[in-house]
Amino acid sequence: MTRGPTLPAHRLPYLPEQTRTPTCADLLDGFNTAPVEEAHTALLTCLRSLRWARRLADHRPYPDLDSLLAAADEAAYDLAPADLSEALAGESLPDLPEDTYSAAYTALSAAHAAYEARFGHAFVIYLGDTVPEETLDRILEGIRSRLTNDREEERVLTAEELRRLAKQRLGQLLEGAPNRTTSHNGAARGK
Repeated sequence: MTRGPTLPAHRLPYLPEQTRTPTCADLLDGFNTAPVEEAHTALLTCLRSLRWARRLADHRPYPDLDSLLAAADEAAYDLAPADLSEALAGESLPDLPEDTYSAAYTALSAAHAAYEARFGHAFVIYLGDTVPEETLDRILEGIRSRLTNDREEERVLTAEELRRLAKQRLGQLLEGAPNRTTSHNGAARGK
């Protein structure tokens, strides 16, 4: 039996390699093995305290995210007043949802100016799972209620809010999730 002509070899079209989304473990491994300066830079996007960033970077490697977050908490509790001031200098007014009306910006700016005049630093607040539509109200409510605090009471509350923000930002950095913090330092929002 005679065979017909041989068909050309079948070639599949170019298929790009499938890229795997890095897991939290991959990102943690990258953090654990990164050069010290890279680790400091990444940590400073979470909290602008050199002491906090150095402490976390110097205690690497961390076996898991929970261990790193616990160390971040502990380091934040140990911030001296100068460290707290340094971290607060890196904070700014939160971004509001895009459809926020201009009067809201005016109200927020006025409330923030009163807060800064009273306490000498930016207002920070951890909003956790606050939905974007409620962000403005929650921030204004927070500023107004905290304006009645004395300086020491507000220093303690501000340190707690910064600690919670830093922990959230660090978790989001290593989970690869978009960062939706309400007070930010420019690099931490995941834009």
